[in-house]
Amino acid sequence: MPIKTIEKFFKNDAAGGILLMLSAVLAMIVANSALAPSYNFVLDTIGEVSMNGKGIEKPMLLWINDGLMAVFFFLIGLELKREMMEGKLKNPRDVILPGAAAVGGMALPAIIYAALNWGNPETLSGWAIPAATDIAFALGILVLVGTRAPAPLKVFLLTLAILDDIGAILIIALFYTANLKVNFLLMALVPLAAMFFLNQMKIHRHAPIILLGIVLWVLVLKSGVHATLAGVVTAFFVPLYDRYGKSPLHSIEHALEPYVYFFIVPVFAFANAGVVLDGLSLDDFMQHVPLGIILGLVIGKQIGVFGMTWLMVKAGFTQLPHGVTWRHIYGVACLAGIGFTMSLFIGGLSFDSPELLNQTRLGVLTGSIISGVLGYVLLKTAPAKEEAQE
Repeated sequence: MPIKTIEKFFKNDAAGGILLMLSAVLAMIVANSALAPSYNFVLDTIGEVSMNGKGIEKPMLLWINDGLMAVFFFLIGLELKREMMEGKLKNPRDVILPGAAAVGGMALPAIIYAALNWGNPETLSGWAIPAATDIAFALGILVLVGTRAPAPLKVFLLTLAILDDIGAILIIALFYTANLKVNFLLMALVPLAAMFFLNQMKIHRHAPIILLGIVLWVLVLKSGVHATLAGVVTAFFVPLYDRYGKSPLHSIEHALEPYVYFFIVPVFAFANAGVVLDGLSLDDFMQHVPLGIILGLVIGKQIGVFGMTWLMVKAGFTQLPHGVTWRHIYGVACLAGIGFTMSLFIGGLSFDSPELLNQTRLGVLTGSIISGVLGYVLLKTAPAKEEAQE
């Protein structure tokens, strides 16, 4: 009986979001308990892979953020390619409304954060933190809403979140790149060329592209460009269909999904969500970093997503999906304010200071919780399909 219950849980679309939330809660409990020194010791432990004294040396936290999260971005890349070639992003007309909502939902939170931190170059670098949306969390809450959320609303949110991911990837590539080492970038062209050749040959074996992707990851890491981008690039060289008509992309995507959403993302959340609450007061929420993140996620996302959707519909460029009301759109605009995974990730790229990182975690968790609760309440109390049609 317990085994069947566990299997049923993991088959639920909301399972990934629930596990993510539990990992974040566990991280906060551990970070504020007697286990805190052990928690920090493990995250600060240095791991090294080297030959003749040359290689990669990083604390465990960065092995998680640069290494495991490269697999997460690899899966995101696979999903993006599939959606662009045969899914929700294939028809440009279907992208107009969620695309405009995604742009508004990224721009306004960044503007709000930047306005609050304009006079401080150190904290201003975190302007992109509230611009991201967490797909697993947002979709998990939408699933919990049940039949109150029409099917086209899930497609709208999923497309918005996918486009949001594209924006986040571009932001990381353009604005969160360290000092470039051109020699490593030039060497990275070799595995890229090999993957391009394998893609053109429609190779049906996975291992060669995965191995070349690992080589690319090392070279990109050494070049100063953020290493997780190697995961996205590698994904776009996985053939959608091989010479036998089978799909290596679908195969890898389905094989990776449970490991990413039930292991890698929860591990990332556990490693990055440990907010220290000792001595926390209202003044801590009023600091420019957490306040900018909270206002960006809660207010910026709502106004950005809902406002752009309203403008596009009222201007006659497009129309709401069938069965979707403005209350549904506003609920989704709230859910888009759940930044969590991507926001914490960009926060780790923005700051090195433990104090600023703790403020980032405080802002991301607070803003995401408020957004998630608001979105759930709005959608759960929305009219059912039959009521909406009446």
